[in-house]
Amino acid sequence: MSRTIAQRQSRLPLAFLLLALACGGAGAQEGAKEKEEPIKADRPDFVESSEVVGKGRVQLETSFLSERERNDEERQRTYSMPTLLRIGLSDAVELRIESEGRTVEHSTEIASGERSTTAGYADTSVGLLWHVADARGSMPSVGVLVDAELPTGSQRLRGHGVRPSLRVVGEWELPGEMELGVMPGIAVEHKNAEEDGTGRYTHGLFGVVLEKAFSERLHGFAEVAMPQIASSRHGGTQASLGIGASYLISNDCQVDTMFSRGLNHRTPYASWTVGLSFRL
Repeated sequence: MSRTIAQRQSRLPLAFLLLALACGGAGAQEGAKEKEEPIKADRPDFVESSEVVGKGRVQLETSFLSERERNDEERQRTYSMPTLLRIGLSDAVELRIESEGRTVEHSTEIASGERSTTAGYADTSVGLLWHVADARGSMPSVGVLVDAELPTGSQRLRGHGVRPSLRVVGEWELPGEMELGVMPGIAVEHKNAEEDGTGRYTHGLFGVVLEKAFSERLHGFAEVAMPQIASSRHGGTQASLGIGASYLISNDCQVDTMFSRGLNHRTPYASWTVGLSFRL
């Protein structure tokens, strides 16, 4: 890793701390404002929220993500800054703009020891989240998310073509201050020249998360995420197990962290993220 990249990464925790302190300072001035429901962020788990931010509201969710991958041929470390901007178009619909942001990949070949680095910006996705129904009794809160990932990133990190996806989110309130979230979905991917032929293929995705409120501010969760369910000729199924927590600094600001471990060789061996979400 170059010294410049290392210096930038070492500053990230400080940057998050400064932003969190700023959110805390803003939260201390909330007394004169009408009481609002606490922020509900999509971060840091894979399962999305079924709730929207509300008409005229803007919410930014940003983070630092470190991933490690390894196989018989190479070792790889990837650093990125996933960021999601949510804009309330109505009380039931929001616009979402999302990207993995600045991305740096470090690879080492096992046999030769040769190292290489790829740096640039990831693709951007644009979509709409529709809050279909509120939770009532045993019925869940339901949201439908439609989006498309666009080939807008740097040349070496850019995907192939437009990749649409559809996800349905259900969230159930459970006894003991717990909540269950389930998210099935489908997505379309494009093959590249290095794969078997060209064209498109469709794969499934699925996530389930169990969240526990330990206090009004501190929440913990455990999650199983399957961002791709596909046949081996299309890359196979990816799956991971993650645990994490979030803490409300104020009604409009949340910090979070999560660690996950891949459940098969097709999934990053391990990943860790720390993030900050705030509502304007």
